[in-house]
Amino acid sequence: MLSSNLTETRKMGSLYQACSSSVAKSVFSLASSPFIITSRHKITRYYTSSFRASSTSTCQDLKEVRSTDVVDLEYAELNLKYKISEEVGHVRIRQHVNPLSSSFSTPAPVPDWEEVYKDPSLPLMVDIGSGSGRFLLWLAKKNAESGNYLGLEIRQKLVKRANFWVNELGLSNVHFIFANAMVSFDQLISSYPGPLEFVSILCPDPHFKKRHHKRRVVQKPLVDSILQNLKPGGKVFVQSDVLDVAQDMRDQLDEEAKALEHVDTVDTEEGWLRENPMGIRTEREIHAELEGARIYRRLYQKKG
Repeated sequence: MLSSNLTETRKMGSLYQACSSSVAKSVFSLASSPFIITSRHKITRYYTSSFRASSTSTCQDLKEVRSTDVVDLEYAELNLKYKISEEVGHVRIRQHVNPLSSSFSTPAPVPDWEEVYKDPSLPLMVDIGSGSGRFLLWLAKKNAESGNYLGLEIRQKLVKRANFWVNELGLSNVHFIFANAMVSFDQLISSYPGPLEFVSILCPDPHFKKRHHKRRVVQKPLVDSILQNLKPGGKVFVQSDVLDVAQDMRDQLDEEAKALEHVDTVDTEEGWLRENPMGIRTEREIHAELEGARIYRRLYQKKG
């Protein structure tokens, strides 16, 4: 039975959907990829006809919605809120980490894939900058038999907690590694026994100052590593709520036109996808959209 707090959270999530201009209407289908969910995760609407009748009243109530509540709502079926290890405890996220620091210059050790995954021959999705890991955990639970999921994250405490959650959920198709993707991607992924089918880079650290742009994760060497390991027909999905960062990622990937093609769909507006095709939003997406920000998304496919 739902607790009163969760019920109230769902009410608030419905209010958010009523006011947000970014509510999902449809999600395009790319059925060739096991990693793309073809229907958007739905939030049950609990608001009454009186809320529907008055958009002003609805949006006024929306001011009381906290983005953390909406995150809890969208990921409620994972039931992770109270599954936090004593060792890790509450994790404070340092928003911007310098990947060029010497402390992140050592490549991550390659794991024994047979120990990490039940079936390491399955297609692999890699999420670069996996954050808390909830996004990958949700996907892994939905696709337990069709694919493996790997999160690369530079914040070690987040990795510890995410792997704790993996064990709590009893999942055998998802794993998280403390790694600087700029240094470790090729060494890790080239050793994976199965095909690399999908790479996502979702709302990476923006590093706003121009002198810090070299710290941004999407750089030529990483793009080369992705293309070298990605199977023909494999996909790369990038997004950011910061236009400059999204444009930077787009420009880096557009330069690889001989190997990559931009996937243009009916859901594309001004070259950006209007909706997240993955079936659920990332936590950063939720926070940004609740603040009224637009998310800029691009999807690419490796030519055969």
